[in-house]
Amino acid sequence: MASTRLSRTAASRDEPIEDWPYLDVTVLLASRSRTVCMTCHWFRHHAGVNCIPVLTCQLHQGLLVHGEHLTRRCQGWTQDMTRQRGWCPVVG
Repeated sequence: MASTRLSRTAASRDEPIEDWPYLDVTVLLASRSRTVCMTCHWFRHHAGVNCIPVLTCQLHQGLLVHGEHLTRRCQGWTQDMTRQRGWCPVVG
């Protein structure tokens, strides 16, 4: 796996998502709870080449190996705003 970049909160528009480095064990911690990457506010998935899903962490601007989004998290995990505030909070 490639080396990781630590947190960059501003998205890089010059670098395509597919070129982001994969996050490794120095960033991702094993988790046996619901606080995993998939439930994190920073988790996103994109349609990559040939429509193969690409899993990303927007906080670290890194890629996640398939399956690790279900069993790992980082220190920057935060609850998804949709779940935190309820569905479509702007309507209220």
